[in-house]
Amino acid sequence: MRVMLRAHMDTAATNEGIKSGALPQAIKKLMETVKPEAAYFGLHEGVRSCWIVFDLQDSAMMPSLTWDLFQEFHAEIEVAPVMKAEELAKALGALHSS
Repeated sequence: MRVMLRAHMDTAATNEGIKSGALPQAIKKLMETVKPEAAYFGLHEGVRSCWIVFDLQDSAMMPSLTWDLFQEFHAEIEVAPVMKAEELAKALGALHSS
């Protein structure tokens, strides 16, 4: 299932993670694990944030995928199913034809 992980990370924790190299390592590890369709990084609500779209093969992977973000960077994380525009059009077409 295609999902989007959104994480807002604590400023003090990410500052330390940048200095120590832990933040780039954690992001690299996450990217290598999920092999994202898309990944964006920026500011949201005044804190460092990321939006990562990937295929979640097994929901049991979530604890290990999010551990570093929670543990090291005190992140607030949301994961939600998402779809492409073509998939939405197909789903809406199916609703319209019923």
